[in-house]
Amino acid sequence: MMKDSQLNKYLLSPLQRLGAGTLAYLATWGRATILVLDACIILPRSARGVNLFLREIYKLGVLSLPIIVVSAAFVGMVLALQGYTILRNFSAESAVGQLVALSLFRELGPVLAGLLFAGRSGSALTAEISLMKTTEQISSLEMMGVDPVRYLVAPRLWAGLLTLPVLTIVFNMTGIWMGGVVAIEWLGIYEGSYWGNMQQVVSLQSDIINGIIKSLVFAFVVTWIAIFQGYNSTPTAEGIGISTTKTVVYSSLGILGLDFLLTALLFSNI
Repeated sequence: MMKDSQLNKYLLSPLQRLGAGTLAYLATWGRATILVLDACIILPRSARGVNLFLREIYKLGVLSLPIIVVSAAFVGMVLALQGYTILRNFSAESAVGQLVALSLFRELGPVLAGLLFAGRSGSALTAEISLMKTTEQISSLEMMGVDPVRYLVAPRLWAGLLTLPVLTIVFNMTGIWMGGVVAIEWLGIYEGSYWGNMQQVVSLQSDIINGIIKSLVFAFVVTWIAIFQGYNSTPTAEGIGISTTKTVVYSSLGILGLDFLLTALLFSNI
């Protein structure tokens, strides 16, 4: 009997841990889904709600502009330089403009802007909400009858959905412009060829709008992860650091994984 009991314990223990881990994983997804669904159906209904929304736009969007513009400038310059180096071997230097534009609109603009947004704004969102939870500000709101989802989550979610597509457009424009500076002023490519070839190949639907759709999906995923990690963090100093790290890692992996799926869906017929 003792041997049978030990054998059952040895066999059931891994299954119990697997079942507990699976239930905890499903519970986490359930809490995250309920949180984001509650936030999605809440719109600003007063001047105070609009002010909260505009404040989050400033914090998430305007304060992210410097890193977006600087990064886009260097990405555009590198694309022009590398594209010229490769295309020169095929006597196709005039195609540098379309290479820069298509690379940014279809791929690099949404992905790099999303990664920068996750690293800068996503981590800030998580740290801010985690600190509110640690200092019991969220509990205080509940005790005063204020809905934390309406006051904390919804303005940040909608602000994230709006700001990242705009930042992506700024990223693309800056990269194309700085790529043109390098191609025209430094490498000596004819200005008409750079801009003219770009206008011929770039499509509003296939390139620009599909790129914005990518950025909208990335914005939703990054903001959702950032808010939930902050709302679900352990109320300690260590918990804030762990939640912030999870936000950056999960958001980056989500962007890269979804980028492959969206590219297959949106650009498969091009």
